[in-house]
Amino acid sequence: MEILILIVSLLFVIVGIIGSVLPALPGPPLCWLGLLILYTCPGMEWNYWLLGITFVITLIIAILDYVIPAQGTKRFGGSKYGVWGTNIGLIVGILAPIPFGFIIGPFLGAFIGEMIYNSQDSKRALKAATGSFIGFIASSFMKFVYAIVLFGIYLHEVYTHWSIWF
Repeated sequence: MEILILIVSLLFVIVGIIGSVLPALPGPPLCWLGLLILYTCPGMEWNYWLLGITFVITLIIAILDYVIPAQGTKRFGGSKYGVWGTNIGLIVGILAPIPFGFIIGPFLGAFIGEMIYNSQDSKRALKAATGSFIGFIASSFMKFVYAIVLFGIYLHEVYTHWSIWF
C-alpha cells in the first residue's frame, strides 16, 4: 500500500510541475496535493507546519497567477480594457484548440481591449499586450520554481522517512 501511495503522490507532483508551465493544469496546487497524499502513507508522521505553510504559499501563488499578467498589462500603460482583455484572452486561449493559445490569448486579449479603448493608438495597445506577455512569463516562472521547491520537499520527506530503503 505504501508503494502505491508513493507512486500516486509522485504522479501528482510531476503533473504539478508540468502544470506550472501549462496553464490548463493548476501546477502548484497539484504539487501540494502530492505532498498531502504522501502524508497519508502509513507510518508517515504528519508535519502540520510544513503542510500549512506550503498550503498558504500555494494559495497565494494560485491567486498571483491570475493577477500578475493583468498587472503586467497595467504596468505597461494598459487601461481597464486591456486588463479585462488579458483575463478574457487567457480564458479563451486556454479553451481554444490552437497551439500556445494560453500565450497568444492574453496577448491578443490585451491588444484588442486596448484597441477598443482607443482605436487610434495601436502602439500603446501593443505595449500593453507586451506587458501581458511579460506578466505571463513571470507568473509561469514563479509557478515553476515553486513546483520544483515542492518537489524538493517531497524528495526530502520520502528520503527522510524511507532512508532505510535507499
